[in-house]
Amino acid sequence: MARAHQLNVLATLDRARTQWYHLASAAIAGTGFLAGAYNLFSIVFVGRLIGRVYYAVEIAAPGQLPVDAAFALAGAVFCGTFVGHLAFGWLGDRIGRRRAYGLTLAFMVVFSVASGLSFGREAKAVLATLCFFRFWLGVGVGGSYPLGAAITAEYANKRTRGAFVAAVHAMQGVGVLLGSTVALGVSSVVAEADYVWRAILVAGAAPAALGFYLHTKMPETARYTALVARDPKRAAADMSLVLRTRIEEEELDVSVGRVNDEWGLFSVQFMKSHGLHLLAISSTTFLLSATFYSQNILQKDLFGKFGWVSHSPAASMGALEETFRLARAQALIALFGAVPGYILSVAFIDVLGRRRLQLAGFVVMTLSMLALATLYDHWASHAAGFVALYNVAFFFAQAGPNTTTFVAPAELFPARLRCTCHGIAMAAGRAGAVLGSFGFLPKGVDNNNTSGIGSRNELFVLAGTNFLGMLMSLFVPETRGASLEVLSKEAIYESVDMGRVEEMDHYFISHGD
Repeated sequence: MARAHQLNVLATLDRARTQWYHLASAAIAGTGFLAGAYNLFSIVFVGRLIGRVYYAVEIAAPGQLPVDAAFALAGAVFCGTFVGHLAFGWLGDRIGRRRAYGLTLAFMVVFSVASGLSFGREAKAVLATLCFFRFWLGVGVGGSYPLGAAITAEYANKRTRGAFVAAVHAMQGVGVLLGSTVALGVSSVVAEADYVWRAILVAGAAPAALGFYLHTKMPETARYTALVARDPKRAAADMSLVLRTRIEEEELDVSVGRVNDEWGLFSVQFMKSHGLHLLAISSTTFLLSATFYSQNILQKDLFGKFGWVSHSPAASMGALEETFRLARAQALIALFGAVPGYILSVAFIDVLGRRRLQLAGFVVMTLSMLALATLYDHWASHAAGFVALYNVAFFFAQAGPNTTTFVAPAELFPARLRCTCHGIAMAAGRAGAVLGSFGFLPKGVDNNNTSGIGSRNELFVLAGTNFLGMLMSLFVPETRGASLEVLSKEAIYESVDMGRVEEMDHYFISHGD
């Protein structure tokens, strides 16, 4: 049996000290993620404004979208991201991370602008065109997840890989904060409500355009070039430039070591090596997203109930004032709940490990949702306590599972299937987001709707969902400190002693370094 072998260029990447190109690759991947988060979460303001502008006369409670319109607006982008996760995940393993990532950014630029230019003679026509454009925007947003994670993970060294991939994911918090800031600014300056929501959407093209320009300056990742395109000499040349050191690599004999290196996603070998990993990660991502995005949809109604914005805004304030208040509330949630959670995850993910952070996050989220639901009526006269507990849930969601479910699938799977598997895990999460948007939208959204389960019951459901997520997290292995090639059990261009790889895998997962 031959010994396990790692290409010199990949071993050099694993051992490289943290330097400028690590920061640059994370920043480039992060701009797309920032743009995606901005566009996903800005729908809170956009939905309110569209309701005020186009539906104020048509329903009993003025200034609100009908339930079917709210469903369509919330669900269109989630359905698009579901498609984007799968399509661009697959494409990233076929044409390369860099080229596929450029396409996702182009989608975001074009359809962010198009969303702001949605048109029609009546409300339904405007909403229909907006949903159409936001679906395709979602396709681009969805693609940025597997590609951004894979690009960063494949550039990183094994000692700080988790922190850099988590930093890319942390741009979600920056995107939410940026969206709130833009909404605050535009609603304070622009006098026409119909222009405000359009300006908020068009602004989402700016970070995506910046990311598109920057991505043209980076080479393809060495792991894709060496392991998938099977050109290690080119990978060594590319990394010699970014590392500013000479890396020698032998020519690849493509006739050697292909058996262990060719099994596909639906093979018995994949199911034995990674089937449980993919199931566990996809399940936890599904359960987390059902909670996380349902909370985002629910928050505008909870803010109204507990005094942050009026529950019937048409009676007491204008559309722009309501947008300002809602943006302020979301900015505070992001600033004091989400962003600190992201910072904690970046700081400790390579210290405590992915698994511990994920388990701790689900435990605290479960307890927080139970407290919010059990004492639901109490919070009406104790708004500060409600906001504090709501922030605790968001903090631990960001510090724990919302970050770790993004990081782990970028580490566990073979290079030739890395984006595909990450896309599958994220698509499972998006299915959870659609469930959260369509299945749990509370009956308070529309006075004529009696099919919703109500805000309090939703909080109980979210507590149970978080508990299930905690249980499934027990089946996700630790990835801290191990080489990607060890974690993925890849045979690298020569016959590999798979028993030795299993031994190395067990050691790294147990010890972390």
